[in-house]
Amino acid sequence: MRIGTHGRLFLPESAIVVLDILQRMEAMGLVPVVERSLAVRLGEAGHPLPAHVEVMATAEAGALDLLISLGGDGSFLDSVAFVGRTGVPVLGINLGRLGFLSNTRVEDVDATLAAVKARRYTIEERGMLALEGCEGFGDRTYALNEVSVHKRDSATMIAIHAQLDGAYLNTYWADGLIVATPTGSTAYSLSCGGPLLDPACDAMVVTPISPHNLNVRPFVVPGPSTIRLNADARGDKYLVNLDSRSVTLDRPRELLIRRADHRVKLAHLEGQAFLNTLRTKLAWGLDVRSAPMAVKAND
Repeated sequence: MRIGTHGRLFLPESAIVVLDILQRMEAMGLVPVVERSLAVRLGEAGHPLPAHVEVMATAEAGALDLLISLGGDGSFLDSVAFVGRTGVPVLGINLGRLGFLSNTRVEDVDATLAAVKARRYTIEERGMLALEGCEGFGDRTYALNEVSVHKRDSATMIAIHAQLDGAYLNTYWADGLIVATPTGSTAYSLSCGGPLLDPACDAMVVTPISPHNLNVRPFVVPGPSTIRLNADARGDKYLVNLDSRSVTLDRPRELLIRRADHRVKLAHLEGQAFLNTLRTKLAWGLDVRSAPMAVKAND
């Protein structure tokens, strides 16, 4: 199996972990293929790849059997953009902190690679969002988590006029606005007070960022909806974000957000159900009221 590896590698000490994972792949009879920018960052960290390890460009992603994202959820989102429309499944090994998407622990790498080699994983398809009306993202005008419009200057507010399927929805006076998928409901939208959605839901969440009007609340809309946004920024410039990618716009324009015409494939190992991830990452079931009983049990 040709297993691609992709990651941001912000911390130099992570380079040693990445090289160790590549060696473990080879020891199990897997063929590691390293994305070009990751190979460059490994070299810059003082840990260049062995000469026999293959390096690939974006155009070669379709030749992989599976892509492993090394890092946190930001790296996972970059990996999703990297595989694009190829249909190559993505599996995340978490080198970061929280990791809703990259939820495989680096301590379990041997078991993970063994499961990959034996193809003991399931494939789940997740919906994406597509953005129209904004240049700067090339042909990667889609997002797994969210599309967001955000103010650029810290002292100003932004007015975002929103339409839903051609009908006026609201003008959001806020720091910005998020349109999230069910997958993205556990990300930026959640931190702004948005609801959690099961990934199987056919819906989008419209979540304001620090709205000036406190009666404005997140709004769940049907998945096939079309959302049109027009932003008025006092400082003229504002940001448009697709997951972890961002461009600056310098004039008002109409942005169109709708369901993408392709889906991304996520590889899940046994025990990696969404509800298990929620309980683990959000510490559900842990309550300070249980502490006295725990102390008594230890006496």
